[in-house]
Amino acid sequence: MSDLSYPMDWTYAWGGPAGKALFKEQPEDFIVEEQLPFEPDGEGEHVLLYVEKQGENTDWVAGRLAKFARVKRLSVSYAGRKDRHGITRQWFSVWMPGMEEPDWNTFQDENIRILEVSRHRRKLKTGALKGNRFIITLKEVEADREQLDALLDNIAARGVPNYFGEQRFGRRGENLERAVKMFAGEFRAHKNKRSMYLSAVRAWLFNRIVSERVHQNNWLTYIEGDVPGFQDSGSLILRDHDEALMGRIDRGDVVLTAPLWGEGELLSGADCMALEQTTLEPYSELKSGLEDARMKQERRGIRLTPDQMQWQWLDDAALQISFTLPKGCFATSVLRELLHCEERDRFEPAAV
Repeated sequence: MSDLSYPMDWTYAWGGPAGKALFKEQPEDFIVEEQLPFEPDGEGEHVLLYVEKQGENTDWVAGRLAKFARVKRLSVSYAGRKDRHGITRQWFSVWMPGMEEPDWNTFQDENIRILEVSRHRRKLKTGALKGNRFIITLKEVEADREQLDALLDNIAARGVPNYFGEQRFGRRGENLERAVKMFAGEFRAHKNKRSMYLSAVRAWLFNRIVSERVHQNNWLTYIEGDVPGFQDSGSLILRDHDEALMGRIDRGDVVLTAPLWGEGELLSGADCMALEQTTLEPYSELKSGLEDARMKQERRGIRLTPDQMQWQWLDDAALQISFTLPKGCFATSVLRELLHCEERDRFEPAAV
C-alpha cells in the first residue's frame, strides 16, 4: 500500500488549480459560522450559547464555559469541533437543571465572545448541525485570472468532488500510518485515538473511489447500480431509479454515493459495485481492519455543491470567497480545485 504516503493526490475535477495563494494569514481570513437545523425552544434545562472564538480549540472553550457556569465539564456539549486558527462562531449547550443561570454578559475572555443566549429542552449533540457558512480570504493570489474565473463559475454551478480534507488524515498522513500499525497489532489505541484512526481509513478509502470516478469522468453521471442519496441528510434512495430521479441527479438535487467501508454488503450493484470493489481490491488489510472494528457499512455523497457561493476581489491579489456547506463537508475540498493554498508554518491544516 505504498500510495498511502503523503501527499494524497486525488484527481481534480476541473483540470487543476489556476495558481497559488496564501491561506489563513490572519484569523479573520478564515471565518466559520455554524447553522443549526432547528430554532431554540426558548425554554428548558439547557442553555444554548452562540460563541465566537479565536485562537482557541473547541474543547478548551467548553471547559471555560463550564468553569464560569460552575458545572461539570460533561455538562457542556457542542455540535462539532472548529479550527483553532481562524474566527469561528459555534453553538454550545450547558445543562443547568434547577440551577441559577449566571450573567453571561459578565463572561470575560479576550479570545471568546458570547453572541447569543437562549434556552432549549434538549442537549446539543455531536453532529446536530445543518451546515457551516465559510468566509475565506485568500491573499497573495498568483493565478491565471481567466482560468480562475472559469473555475469559480464552474464550481458554483456544478460543484466539486466531496473529498474528505487532508486534515482528516492527520499531519502528513500520520493518522493513516497509526491505523495500519494498529490493525497489525503493534499497539492498542485509546478510545478517542482509535476512533480518529478508523475515521481516517474510512475517509481514505472513500476518497480513493471518488478519485477513480472523477478519473473515469462519471462522478456526476449515473452508472448502472449507483445508489443516489441526499447530501444534507445522508438518506439513500433504494427504489427503482426512474427518469425523474435522473433529472434530479443531473441538477444536483440528489447526489450519487460511495461507500464508507465497514461490515455488511455493498448497497451498490452492477457496474457501480464492480468499480468500487476493483478500486479497493488492493486494500484488503484496511477493509478487514474496519470490519474487525465493527464499523458499519454506510454511504456518503460524492458530489459537493457549495450553496450561496459568492466571491469578490478585495484588491489585485486578495480574493474573498463565501459559501455554505452541509455538515461533515470540507471547505478545503472546494479551495483545492481553485488554487494551491499554502499556509504559514505557524498554522495547522484547517479542521472544518
